[in-house]
Amino acid sequence: MRTQLELPESSNPRIVIIGGGFGGIQLAKELKDKDFQVVLIDRNNFHTFQPLLYQVATGGLEPDSIAFPIRKIFQGASNIYFRMAEVLNIDTTNNTIDTSIGEINFRYLVIATGSTNNFFGMADIEKNGMPLKSLKEALDLRSLLLQNLEKALNDPSQREACLNFVVVGGGPTGVEVAGALGELTKHVLPNDYQELNQNEVNIYLIESNKMILSSMAPQSSAKALKFLNKLGVKVLLDTRLISYDGEKVLLSSGTTILASTLIWSAGVQGQIINGIPINAIQKGNRFIVNRFNQIEGFTNIFAIGDVAIMKEEKYPNGHPMVAPVALQQATLLARNILSVTLSNSWKQFSYRDKGSMATIGRNKAVAEVGLIRFQGAFAWLVWMIVHLMSLVGFRNRLVVLINWIWNYFSYDRAIRIIVRPFVKRQS
Repeated sequence: MRTQLELPESSNPRIVIIGGGFGGIQLAKELKDKDFQVVLIDRNNFHTFQPLLYQVATGGLEPDSIAFPIRKIFQGASNIYFRMAEVLNIDTTNNTIDTSIGEINFRYLVIATGSTNNFFGMADIEKNGMPLKSLKEALDLRSLLLQNLEKALNDPSQREACLNFVVVGGGPTGVEVAGALGELTKHVLPNDYQELNQNEVNIYLIESNKMILSSMAPQSSAKALKFLNKLGVKVLLDTRLISYDGEKVLLSSGTTILASTLIWSAGVQGQIINGIPINAIQKGNRFIVNRFNQIEGFTNIFAIGDVAIMKEEKYPNGHPMVAPVALQQATLLARNILSVTLSNSWKQFSYRDKGSMATIGRNKAVAEVGLIRFQGAFAWLVWMIVHLMSLVGFRNRLVVLINWIWNYFSYDRAIRIIVRPFVKRQS
C-alpha cells in the first residue's frame, strides 16, 4: 500500500493542481483563501518565466532573475499547500494520484503540466540538439556556447564547427534566440575574443515554412526577417532539418553545415501523465477538453494550458500554446468551480487574443494587437514592458530592468561565466 501524502485535515473539498507554470500558479492564486484545500504539486520548487529563457542562455540574465520560489508566491495563504514531487500516475477510479512522495486523493484534479520538446521521433536530434524549455537547458546551452568559443581558439581543427550556430524553428523562440546570438556576435565577441574574426561566426536559422513567425501577419514576418539579416543571421526558409550527429547538420536542400551547436525550437508537445485513457489524448500529447476544460469522459478532472486542446469556432485546431491561454483558462476555471457545482451552469471558455510579439534585438521587434501592427523601437519597448510586468516578484522585475538598461547602454552581455561545464552525451 502506498504511503499517504501528509496534509492537514480539512473539511473543505480538495483541489489538486499538477504543475507550477503559468496556468497552475494563476489557478492557485484565484483559489487563495477560498473554501477549498488547494494542493499544488511540481517537480521544481520554483516558477520559471519561460519567455526569457533565451536571455539566460545567451548571457543576458541570471537564472534567478526569471525564477521565483513557489512557496514565496503563496506566503500567508491559509488554504494552499505546495509539495515538490514527481506525479507518477492518476487513478481516475478512486480519485487519487500517485507521486514520488506518496499518494493523495482529490475532489477536483487540474492538470497544468504545460509542454515539453517534441523531436518528432528524430532520435539523433533529441540526443545531440540543445532544447530550450527549462532553466537547466538554458544553463546547459549557455555553457556550450561559451565553451565552443573557447574551443575555437584552442583547436583549429574544430574552429569552423565551433563558430557555426544553427537554430531550428522560425517561431518566436527561434527568432529571439537567433537575434540574441547575432547581437552576441556583434557586441561581445570583438571584445572578449579579439583573436577570432567576427566574419568566421555563422548563425543559421532553419525554418520549414516559407516565412518565419508564420502565426503573425506577412508584414511582421518580413520585418523580422529584415532585422535578422541586419544582425547577420542566415535565414534558410522552406528548408527542413534531416539529421544531426553532433558535428554535421544535414538539410533537405542537400546542404551540410559543420556545427557543434544546434538549438532546437521547432516543436513542442504536451506533458501528459499516465492514467488518463488514450482516447482522451490527441496527437501532440494534449488532453481533449470541452469548453469547461473538463477532460473528455470526466467531470472532476481538468486540463488547462499547453497540455489541453480545446476546439472552438475560431480555433478549430485548438488554441495556440502560449501563456495567455493558460492564464485565461485558469481564471475562468476557478470562477466556475467557485460559483456552482453543476457544469451546465458554468461559463464556457472563449479565448481573447490580446496580440503577439517577438523581439529580435536592440530596438528590433514586431508586435500585433488586433489589426494594429507595429515594428522597430516602439514594438521593442512594448515587448519589454509587457514581459517586465509579467515577471513574478518586484525583485525579479528590478533585476531584469537593471540588466536590460546595462546591456542597452554598454552593448554587453554581462554574464559570461562557465560555472558548470556542459558535456554532451556519448553514444
